[in-house]
Amino acid sequence: MNGRHFEEITVPVSSQIFKKMPREYKRKSTRNSWDTVSMEQAITAVRSKEMGLKRASRQFNVPKTTLKRRVHDTNKKAKGASKVLGRYETVLTPEMESDLVRYVVLMEERMFGIGTKELRSLAYQIAERNEINHCFKNEIAGKDWMTNFLQRHQELSLRKPENTSAARANGFNRDAVGRFFDILEAVCQEHQFLPSNIYNCDETGVTTVPNTPSSVLALRGRRQVGNRTSAERGTLTTTEICMSATGQFIPPLFIFPRVRENRQLMDAAPPGAVAAYHKSGWMQVDIFVRWFRHFIQQSGATVENKVLLILDGHATHTQNLEVIDLARANGVYIVSIPPHTSHKLQPLDVSFMRPLSTFYTQEVERWLRDHPGRCVTIYQVAALFTEAYLKSATALTARNGFRKTGIFPLNRDIFQDYEFAPADATDVYRDQQPQPQIPEAPNQQPEIPDDADQQPEIEGAPDQQPEIPDVPDQLEVPETHAKEAEKKKAKAPSRKRSAEHITASPYQRKLKSAKKLKTGKSQQQTVEKTKRIPKSGSLHTVQLSLSQTGRFVFRSVSTGDLRDYPKAWSFMFKIVVGSSTDVNFGVSAGDLHDYPKA
Repeated sequence: MNGRHFEEITVPVSSQIFKKMPREYKRKSTRNSWDTVSMEQAITAVRSKEMGLKRASRQFNVPKTTLKRRVHDTNKKAKGASKVLGRYETVLTPEMESDLVRYVVLMEERMFGIGTKELRSLAYQIAERNEINHCFKNEIAGKDWMTNFLQRHQELSLRKPENTSAARANGFNRDAVGRFFDILEAVCQEHQFLPSNIYNCDETGVTTVPNTPSSVLALRGRRQVGNRTSAERGTLTTTEICMSATGQFIPPLFIFPRVRENRQLMDAAPPGAVAAYHKSGWMQVDIFVRWFRHFIQQSGATVENKVLLILDGHATHTQNLEVIDLARANGVYIVSIPPHTSHKLQPLDVSFMRPLSTFYTQEVERWLRDHPGRCVTIYQVAALFTEAYLKSATALTARNGFRKTGIFPLNRDIFQDYEFAPADATDVYRDQQPQPQIPEAPNQQPEIPDDADQQPEIEGAPDQQPEIPDVPDQLEVPETHAKEAEKKKAKAPSRKRSAEHITASPYQRKLKSAKKLKTGKSQQQTVEKTKRIPKSGSLHTVQLSLSQTGRFVFRSVSTGDLRDYPKAWSFMFKIVVGSSTDVNFGVSAGDLHDYPKA
């Protein structure tokens, strides 16, 4: 065109122009590199007219122009010694972010933690409700906002929580813990136990297949990493462990899931350990009595050398009269912790059980590597447990357990407020419980005015009053309903448990009365069962005749189907030999269809 020629020019375009901004930005400028404390001191010195801008800038090593803007408050964004760099601002104001941080911490304390996705959704909702301009999409804040939010608030971190049951969350409350420490303080002040005489005992299960395997090294990118075990489900063996506040350990008790004794199961067991056998492998009342005798012998408890034993409220511990009698006779004082609080108040659970489980898992895995092709059975449990037990049973572990629970040294303020937060909604304080006031019944009937029989006039009501049927003075209650009412009245007290002084006389009397009541009810049920009236007559008679050949022959049977009665009833047979050759058998509610027809 117009004699001019245009050449086609190719301009290379860098691909970096279209790349996203890196999330980890590396700063290139040196702006705002001054110290905030120095800037604050310089501003104070200039405003108090101790020195000028030039001298203050040189002495406190801050930029002169920046100091001038901060002194005269001409910076629109940055005030005082705060640092603000760049033209971008956070979507939420600092006050909103502070409120959001407090909300996150509050929910975590109550065991309703908020994850990253929920937090991003909350940020979007806050921006929408406050009509704040934002760049959030799909009704959720971006991942970059989440990353920068955590960088601005270093007090928050992403954690993996531990599963805690609702019973434990609600059970660990101020009232239950306060009652436990009330009992503990009273017992300790009265008897002045030595630290070496304060013990804690608890059971733990040991299986041939550990629950949580140890971490191993594997090739990066592999989808699944396996771990060899002896079986799909392991065989359970219960162990009773006991330690003192000074780090002394009572030799453990093993409860093997066997009916008969087998001494091979105790090969390489810890020195002084004892064994018991039950088909379930769990703690039983008689087994705990046996362990308690073992504890008295090992701890040296006597009436002069008093011992304090702290345990949980399992029925084999607290509903055991033989243990209470042995404890009172040997100077052992037993205090039980409240239910569902062992994760906080039991020293063994706080400091000992976790390392024991870790070391036991390592020993099982090492044994499987050293014995390829073999499986861990119940015969190797004692030896493997011994290695783990000797590693974890240290004095420092025991002392830390008693210290963290506040048992020794005695400290009822050991727990912080946030630890009681999950139970705040269901916590009932003793001081806030109003005592019901029952007014005394007056001796005289209240006076009834003369016009009491007159009915008030209701506007728009019909003239005819509805008929009210006569109510008798005494209502006739059907027999079935009367029996149900008697059962409700005789209902046993609630089984809700709390911290108790097990060896105290009131608790012993209460337990004995409960046992007696239970025994009386069972005997009454047995008597009522034997007094049942048969369907067809109270006695069925079978008459047999003695023939000349010496055999009994049926002569007559009373009416009634004896097969309708339970087989489990105990029967009484009466043989009456008369003057004749006939023999009469009186059968009370028998079950003759089980006998031969002949």
